[in-house]
Order: sequence, then structure tokens, then C-alpha cells
Amino acid sequence: MAEQLIAEQFLPHVDKTFRVKGGRHAFTLTQVDSRRLEEWEAKVVPRQPFNLIFRGPPGDVLREGLYTLEVEGGPSFVLYVMPIHTPAQGRQDYQAPFN
Repeated sequence: MAEQLIAEQFLPHVDKTFRVKGGRHAFTLTQVDSRRLEEWEAKVVPRQPFNLIFRGPPGDVLREGLYTLEVEGGPSFVLYVMPIHTPAQGRQDYQAPFN
């Protein structure tokens, strides 16, 4: 079984470029969002839920799906990535949720 990913593994990669392996898309990790679990929640969930938020260029939107993302100067991760509503002009945001 693969190692379970946690939010702290992504913190060193904030502001780095993630490229889709074998693809043309690339975007920047801008946030690692998580919330503190209540004590009772921590006893029943296998890991702290978190969300990775990426910022990419507008237009050529990456379709929702499972991708291998290669970090600029670092490791690669297999993540389920989905485009999200982006009200700001000139960019497209994405998320990779971990429950």
C-alpha cells in the first residue's frame, strides 16, 4: 500500500510549479488548506483532511481526473485534480482534496 499523504508533505512545495507528467499543463501550488480536527474527529479519521489549491493559466483547462504531477526540482505525486470556480480574471484555479 502506498504511503498516505499528509498536508505537511506539501508545505515545502508552496509557490512551486507542478507539471502534469506527459502533458502540457502546469500550475502553481498556492495553498495547503486544512482545519484543526475536534478531539472526537481525530479519533475516527485516518488523517487530517486537507485541500491543495493550485493556480494555472486561463483558457486551456485541465479536465478533472487522476494525474501524476511532477514538482519543479522535487518529487512527483499522483493526485486527483479538479478545476474549481475561479471568479478572478486571468487564471484558473484547481483543487486536490484529501479526505
